[in-house]
Amino acid sequence: MKLPVIFALLTALLWGLYGPVLGLARAAEQSPFKPYLLIGVAYLVLAIVGGAIGMKVTNVPFSFSSAGLTWGLISGSLGALGALTLTLAMFSFPTGMKPRPEIVMPIVFGGAVTVTALTNLFMARGQAGAHGTSPWLWVGILGMAVCIVIVAYNTPHVAPPKKSQAAAPTTPPADKPRT
Repeated sequence: MKLPVIFALLTALLWGLYGPVLGLARAAEQSPFKPYLLIGVAYLVLAIVGGAIGMKVTNVPFSFSSAGLTWGLISGSLGALGALTLTLAMFSFPTGMKPRPEIVMPIVFGGAVTVTALTNLFMARGQAGAHGTSPWLWVGILGMAVCIVIVAYNTPHVAPPKKSQAAAPTTPPADKPRT
């Protein structure tokens, strides 16, 4: 059980860094869509290379069932659309206000946990072996909403980067004429 927890913690670390680093990319490019384009390139390269390596190492054949292909494309589309809406959330603050990952990210990840729980609850209805909903699920969802507010409100707010000064001249000044 150690590996799933380790990988989940690594995912939390990487995705937790995603929002602040996205803010840096946006600040450097002055556009939310240039970083999004590069996010797509990174997803494409890492998913194809990582998936191919994983399939090769585990001896999984490079053939797909129609259901696997369909659900894989749907899940990839949901992930890509999520990255787009995250980009829009980060950069749709009023003019002059910097992106606020400390507000957006807790909402995204707390909300994602809740959506996953509710989706699984819906999908499990009527299945053999599915049990009734524990009241603790609803307590957890309410707790998650409270925690989102607490984390967003109490996260340190980083000052925006200062504008760089005009570069100093690279050529030395000419010598003064001798008198």
